[in-house]
Amino acid sequence: MKIVVIGGTGLIGSKAVAILCQGGHEVIAASPKNGINTITGEGLNEAMAAAQVVVDLANSPSFDDEAVLKFFETSGRNLAAAESAAGVRHHVALSIVGADRTPENGYFRAKVAQEKLIEASGIPYTIIRATQFLEFLGAIAASSADGNVVRVAPGLFQPIAADDVAEIVADVALAPPRSGTVEIAGPERAPFNEVIARYLKATGDPREVVRDAAALYWGGRVEQRSLVPLGEARLGRIGFDEWFRRSRAAA
Repeated sequence: MKIVVIGGTGLIGSKAVAILCQGGHEVIAASPKNGINTITGEGLNEAMAAAQVVVDLANSPSFDDEAVLKFFETSGRNLAAAESAAGVRHHVALSIVGADRTPENGYFRAKVAQEKLIEASGIPYTIIRATQFLEFLGAIAASSADGNVVRVAPGLFQPIAADDVAEIVADVALAPPRSGTVEIAGPERAPFNEVIARYLKATGDPREVVRDAAALYWGGRVEQRSLVPLGEARLGRIGFDEWFRRSRAAA
């Protein structure tokens, strides 16, 4: 099977490409550095030729509200046109759990816009909504820091390891399209502030984590269940301790 992975050289993409290649599939790791650009359209039609599945893991280089929305809308429209012309039979896209429940977050709004384009494209699809990645805990802590204090809301948090995300993405890519959404999350759920405190303690970071219900997450409020699946979800296998051990070993 020929599979095109958009963003195939990124954190999730590189792992998913490796898994799919090990399964004997013809996989194209598409990215601007490889001459395949979903914004300009460069190399897109050539990459799609004879492809049965497209996995969209592209991410905006800018997180500015207007720029990120333009990125996902432009990329989504260009992909849909190229896939329709090539007769692609399954479009898989990675989105975010709770994206539609945090409208004040500009990045989340852009992901919802991307989802709507996919649903309206007429191409059979599966949208995978993932919780935040364990790999981003450091960046989340940095974004919430105020001097030696890190202010984090106590809403529930259920981060997932990138290895688990890639494995599920590859599995979904090989399955029939659902024309719907699959939610995925890590195996452990705890208050957001406790997860960040655990990470800082594990890394030897002395900053104090303060539970603050008014603290924002990338500009959006965190309610009790706004960042976790509300219903059935597919859970990863890698908990915090195992992920941290692996990340230290790979460093």
